[in-house]
Amino acid sequence: MPKPLVRILTKKIFIITNILVAVLFLLGCYAQQLFTSASWFVGLLAISAFYLLVVLLLFFIFWIIAKSKWMLLFLAILLAGWRNIIKIIPFRTSADFNIRKQKDALRIMSWNVAQFDILQYKKDPSIHNNMIDLINQYQPDIACFQEMVAGDSIIDLNNKYYHKFAFYSIQDFELSLHFADEYYSYNWKENYLSSQHFGIIIFSKYPIIDRHTIAIYPNDYNSIFQYVDIVKDADTIRVFNLHLQSLKFTPVNMQYIDNPSMESDDDLQKSKSIVAKLKKGFIRRQVQADRIREEIEKSPYPVIVCGDFNDVPNSYAYETIGKGLQNAFEKKGAGLGRTFSGIAPTLRIDNIFIDNRYQVEQYVRIKKKLSDHFPIITDITRFPNK
Repeated sequence: MPKPLVRILTKKIFIITNILVAVLFLLGCYAQQLFTSASWFVGLLAISAFYLLVVLLLFFIFWIIAKSKWMLLFLAILLAGWRNIIKIIPFRTSADFNIRKQKDALRIMSWNVAQFDILQYKKDPSIHNNMIDLINQYQPDIACFQEMVAGDSIIDLNNKYYHKFAFYSIQDFELSLHFADEYYSYNWKENYLSSQHFGIIIFSKYPIIDRHTIAIYPNDYNSIFQYVDIVKDADTIRVFNLHLQSLKFTPVNMQYIDNPSMESDDDLQKSKSIVAKLKKGFIRRQVQADRIREEIEKSPYPVIVCGDFNDVPNSYAYETIGKGLQNAFEKKGAGLGRTFSGIAPTLRIDNIFIDNRYQVEQYVRIKKKLSDHFPIITDITRFPNK
């Protein structure tokens, strides 16, 4: 085959591939608008958006070297997807965080605490104790924890408290973390270690005046979310805590993700299992996000939403729940902001959304591997004229 023809065919393949990647990237950016139970696969494109952007950047560099006008495609993609791109990466190289918060600020923490390492507590309490120390070091005013394990039943015998469980009670956590109030939500069907509960909890250093647990079908752990009304000075704030549908990957699934292969029928079945769990997760989170959005819109007070979304920026869940709110990471975070320590370095799946009547002063992701999630913290202040 003549060299000029090879060059022409190669260029056409590059152009077609570049256009295809650009289309897939934009579909990932606008996954929320395109998502339905039938088009659930756009959720995969939202997860892949960062990697697609890297490929587009490589194409851009190639076209610059080749001195081709196709370099303009990358610039067009930046314009078309800019508002969504900065949700993935805010182009901020660093974000300072002052552990000593300003006097009028409200400090909020969200953390999937992975049961506070309760299974290993008797053998080695160090991780549990380090988690408690970390929380006390940052002294949040409001803390929203997911995958919480504790008992909440005690008997008062002449002012002597008898604990009916093997490990920590809610009261133990409240005392050791120096909170004044709390609200624990869980499903009785998912009791943990017989006398412990497994759920989500909101701790507060300010009074909680109202509290609700909302359960939706199928009424399992991920189908429960909670909100409380907290009074701080002249303000009342409604704080939501949620943990959206988990992917429930098994160790076999995780091993396959780390070392993917399609060399046998067994490998094919493993890949199908992962895709099926991803599909189920996307569809379940759509239902959960819609229900949470209904409750957010009913709020008569400014809203704060914390939780483990199990989904990435630009996803249906992220956009639906965060509609009209500020994301603390987008305002003050830096880099990719990864909050889940496994699978991929781009999984920012934990979020704190803030009402626009507040200003986000600072944000930090604490990169200490005490759970499979990294804790996130933000300080906010109330705008005086809002």
